[in-house]
Amino acid sequence: MMDLILWRHAEAHEGSEGQDDLTRALTPRGEKQAARMAAWLDRQLPEGLRVLASPALRTEQTAQALKRKFKRRAELLPGGLPGDLLELVQWPNAKGAVLVVGHQPQLGQTAAQLLGMGSGACSMRKGSVWWLRQRQRLDHSETVLLAVMSPNYL
Repeated sequence: MMDLILWRHAEAHEGSEGQDDLTRALTPRGEKQAARMAAWLDRQLPEGLRVLASPALRTEQTAQALKRKFKRRAELLPGGLPGDLLELVQWPNAKGAVLVVGHQPQLGQTAAQLLGMGSGACSMRKGSVWWLRQRQRLDHSETVLLAVMSPNYL
């Protein structure tokens, strides 16, 4: 059994002309979103969790709200593909749980692919979490959507 928790970064400032997209920081609202979601996640997350984040500032700030160690991974930068993410986390063969803090459309495309929704992307709200589980059922494996949570509902 493997859990994959996809966490889209919280609300960030719009980039100004000439600003590197990777240096965009969270807004005060985004900081609150990240803190609310981190508090919810902290109550739910299993021991031994691996946390991976895009090296973009807004995703690092979102991950830091959880107050756990995380690794920055270039495969999660904006423009990454679902295959990059799935290979990074070793889906579906790894055991335990992995939390990925990243960007749209990669997270939404990954969720859509795992849930058999074709090549489109699920729309993931800023700061929200989608929790998926890969499990073995008799002679086949299946992906179960355990939770979708938005910081606006916490």
